[in-house]
Amino acid sequence: MKKTVIRVLFISILVLSLSLAITGPGIAQDTPSVALIVAQGGLGDRSYNDLAFAGLTLAAQELGVEVVPIESPDPVGEGEQLLRAAAEAGFDLVITLEFSHFDPLARVAPDYPDTLFSIVNIVVEGDNIVSIMFDEHTGSYLAGMLAALVTTDDSIEQTNDDAVLGAIGGVPSSGIDVFLYGYLQGACAVNPDVDVLLAYSNGFGDPAGGRELALSMHEQGADVIFQVAGGTGEGIIDAARDENFFAVGVDSDQDFLAPGNVLTSMMKRVDVAVFDVISRLVDGTLEGGTVAQYGLDVNGVGLTDMTYTRHIVPPEYVAQVEEAREAIIAGDLDVVDIRLLDEDTFAIISENPTCAGLDELHSAMME
Repeated sequence: MKKTVIRVLFISILVLSLSLAITGPGIAQDTPSVALIVAQGGLGDRSYNDLAFAGLTLAAQELGVEVVPIESPDPVGEGEQLLRAAAEAGFDLVITLEFSHFDPLARVAPDYPDTLFSIVNIVVEGDNIVSIMFDEHTGSYLAGMLAALVTTDDSIEQTNDDAVLGAIGGVPSSGIDVFLYGYLQGACAVNPDVDVLLAYSNGFGDPAGGRELALSMHEQGADVIFQVAGGTGEGIIDAARDENFFAVGVDSDQDFLAPGNVLTSMMKRVDVAVFDVISRLVDGTLEGGTVAQYGLDVNGVGLTDMTYTRHIVPPEYVAQVEEAREAIIAGDLDVVDIRLLDEDTFAIISENPTCAGLDELHSAMME
């Protein structure tokens, strides 16, 4: 799809905040154009949305594409309008970061067969839809392993004697749960007696609420808490810094937010995926009706270099986690992706999110 100008979208039924508007007659007709619909939590979350935006701006710089990020005060409720607005504006590729857009996208995409759409974190079928998926369960498994290894190590100042960990998700959904239950699996693989406290903040932009949940878990003995809650997670990290326990960051490298109190971050390289999809648009190899998968093998997910904590974590723990990473890549270690479970099977673990519940789940899957 060709166009000479990308204009800021002014639509009366929506309140759209465009962080970057590209206007003027100087854009070549064959310049590809990409819209990025920002998810809940918005830009500035120093996590998922910001990482995707980094991939978008890198594509603009290195590939010469024209890009427009689109923010809305209600990306969930306005999903269909946002998708239609971007398609009507003539973008060649519309990427949505909002998981809840799976249903609106299925309705909208057929109406714009000349527009390519992409959605992150869920597979949506359609001839002009590219689904972007990550193996978050495998990266989270490694984070859970590391957390279980350090939690009772009395040589580490930030931990206590209790084999208790925590994980806080933004909202109950398969896109969030895949992190939490991957973390649980990794922790239980190290210590079948570990307790993993799970909770949801029910939002992605409430640092104060995240802080309260983290402090409550810490009072129950949790000394490593995995945050999977976007901007809410900054409150979890703040609590870890203030009370001197560990948080585990998510999506981007958040270790710098509280040096020494973010054990590691489970990076979900949305920037890599966004850049990759746009580069394939540019070279003409991006095809609808496909799923782009990013796992440990392509550094689509994984742990950070632990710049601020590696010196306090025993090397044998790091080596054990690395062995597991290599085993997963080689296919010698299976981590359950809860998104692939039917409702009844998933209920086995969701109703009993413990190591015992995992044993029951594994038994059911072998029947």
